Amino acid sequence: MQPLISVADLAARLDDPRLVVLDVRWRLDEPDGRPAYRAGHVPGAVFVDLNTELAGPASPAEGRHPLPGPGALEAAARRWGIRGDSAVVVYDDLGGMSAARAWWLLADAGVDVRLLDGGLGAWRDAGLPLEEGETRPEGGDVVLGRGRMPVLDLDGAAGFEGTLLDARARERYRGEVEPVDPKAGHIPGAVSAPTAENLGPDGRFLQSEVLRRRFEGLGVRDGVPVATYCGSGVTAAHQAVALLLAGFRPAIYPGSWSQWSNRDGAPVATGPNP
Repeated sequence: MQPLISVADLAARLDDPRLVVLDVRWRLDEPDGRPAYRAGHVPGAVFVDLNTELAGPASPAEGRHPLPGPGALEAAARRWGIRGDSAVVVYDDLGGMSAARAWWLLADAGVDVRLLDGGLGAWRDAGLPLEEGETRPEGGDVVLGRGRMPVLDLDGAAGFEGTLLDARARERYRGEVEPVDPKAGHIPGAVSAPTAENLGPDGRFLQSEVLRRRFEGLGVRDGVPVATYCGSGVTAAHQAVALLLAGFRPAIYPGSWSQWSNRDGAPVATGPNP
């Protein structure tokens, strides 16, 4: 599975009638990305709201960004203009950390989808044009499947027999700060692996061999299960992209820390060690 597309390749394909480009701008401190999208986006890109279209209803029991139901995701994909023969590219302005959620959901559903390596920053750096306003596509007819990407539920994460990677910033892993969820710390046994460290200074993913050495240094091995989680299941998808580039087959725990930290009796570890 090749999860990425370069800026040059996307620019060369913009006239392809089968192409659907999705702008998935979202961040924890700025969850509404629509104003930024309207100010300038890749020509023809359709805005996707991560909170309402790439997640089900938030709750303490399920977490802040549970996976959307198959029917809801299919309805959203049709609103975005995705058809059965569409080739989809997703991007954001955060190194792919929010757009990877759309990539993961669509890949899980069987869609031909790529994540723009370097995101909108790389597009701008290449001197490519931006478009203002909103793109309103014709409705699509895609029929989505499900289950191509492995997932863990809370019990699966608790009993995971393999390497479990925590994709959040190290200070959240250690329990020094917790800006959103009710408890600070990490799942006992999980290894700190901030997903931001999978990117170079230019916001693009590191080379596959560099990523492989990074994950091997964290205990990831061929033939041994590997899974990842984050705060609410969003940047865990970004870590999954990096693991795929490194040659591994990861699962994600979509409920992530936002679900785990709300479960009575779920153990919590703090400090720098698993």
